[in-house]
Amino acid sequence: MNNLLSRLQSVNLPDKQSEPVLSGRLTRVVGLTLEAVGIKVPLGQRCRIDTASGPMTAEVVGFSGGTTFLMPTTEITDVQNGDLVTPINSADSYPYGLHLLGRVVDGIGNPIDGKGPLVAKDSTRWHATKLNPMARRPIKHPLDVGVKAINALLTIGQGQRIGLFAGSGVGKSVLLGMMTRGTTADIVVVGLIGERGREVKEFIDDILGEEGRARSVVIAAPADASPLMRLKGCETTLSIAEYFRDQGYNVLLMIDSLTRYAMAQREIALAVGEPPATKGYPPSVFARLPALVERAGNGGEGQGSITAFFTVLVEGDDLQDPIADSARAILDGHIVLSRQLADSGHFPAIDVEKSVSRVMPAVVSAEHMVMARTIRQCLAQYTQSRELIQIGAYQKGSDPRVDQAIMIKPYIDEFTVQGMKDIVPFKQSLDGLKQLSMLLINDAQNKINAMQQANAQAQAPRPAQGTALKATGGASGATLKPSKVQVTNNFKG
Repeated sequence: MNNLLSRLQSVNLPDKQSEPVLSGRLTRVVGLTLEAVGIKVPLGQRCRIDTASGPMTAEVVGFSGGTTFLMPTTEITDVQNGDLVTPINSADSYPYGLHLLGRVVDGIGNPIDGKGPLVAKDSTRWHATKLNPMARRPIKHPLDVGVKAINALLTIGQGQRIGLFAGSGVGKSVLLGMMTRGTTADIVVVGLIGERGREVKEFIDDILGEEGRARSVVIAAPADASPLMRLKGCETTLSIAEYFRDQGYNVLLMIDSLTRYAMAQREIALAVGEPPATKGYPPSVFARLPALVERAGNGGEGQGSITAFFTVLVEGDDLQDPIADSARAILDGHIVLSRQLADSGHFPAIDVEKSVSRVMPAVVSAEHMVMARTIRQCLAQYTQSRELIQIGAYQKGSDPRVDQAIMIKPYIDEFTVQGMKDIVPFKQSLDGLKQLSMLLINDAQNKINAMQQANAQAQAPRPAQGTALKATGGASGATLKPSKVQVTNNFKG
């Protein structure tokens, strides 16, 4: 019996064969959606479609019964009914590392800058695990972005997620470039999603520049890319930023724009049959937005941080747009760019009154907070009385607060204007804010001194009328002349 057992144990059984990959066939094409039958694959699985002009890659975005819905990563060309659809092994890792700095990649991470392939020195998962909210470090330190209006009046904290709300053509790309060059963050990750192809090259060469590009990674998925590529562009941008955060770096993340990400998800969701909800946006759009935004922020102990700027396009400068309203609710603050300021040549066109940084009280001193709040109050006072001031109906002295706002307004405008190539450090921005505050203090002190002087003059004793006549016994020629001289001397004095 023992002999038999030993003989059985010595028998080498063949290895278990892996399950064969089953291929399906293309049955229908509707818009950008491909329908296939005969394959059983999970959501997010990549497939190869053998077309007449060569293989094409698509990703599974849904299924209904035995039909699988796919969205191509490139333009649909030479697709025919019955084309072979084969699942392929999805890339579970990506060659992340410091060699990515200075490179430009597409929505799925392939290099497009002509500098050769990426060297696989390290790798990480495409979809990082969610951070435990209790494991995140609190936001305690400010981040210098090199823009004095933001540093002084809307201070950003390391690990903050903030929205940049703007219409088209008000300078949001220029502001992103200014922050990229002026920030003290270790690494900058920029996602250009849904922008014009011409702007991608201009942003990298003109706005970002060689200095900014040297420590940046740019992910570009322009407007002519497929909805899936634009969607993946945002996720790739976050994955790169998460990787560097896990390595202990402080990362500045910029995605332009969050609205294009929502539009790409809307196109995919409507194509697979999801019903529209708020102004044509399906419910999955509003579920994906917080899932994307929450990936940014501070890491755990020993990790770095991701300070994120998400630009949000507001159609017709309407801040009540569904995407803008949803983004405002899940972000840690918002900076609004004003078209009125941009039209007047005021750049960056930051509307300080409508903007807010929710973590500013936690990252600045009490003195800094009081000075910034005072400047905002002066701007609000001026805005409320703007029409009266412009038509000349306001009378100086009617309201001391409005008088103070009128006095300080030109100085605030001068302070918040900054050249595109200028970098203003945090300390210099704070010094400028202190100078503005001293102007208010000096103006208030001058008004107090004037009021005290007026009160002193009002309370001073005055000589009674007719004193000179009574003292001279009524001699008119002798009394009127000295009295007249005394009045003239008082006038001259």
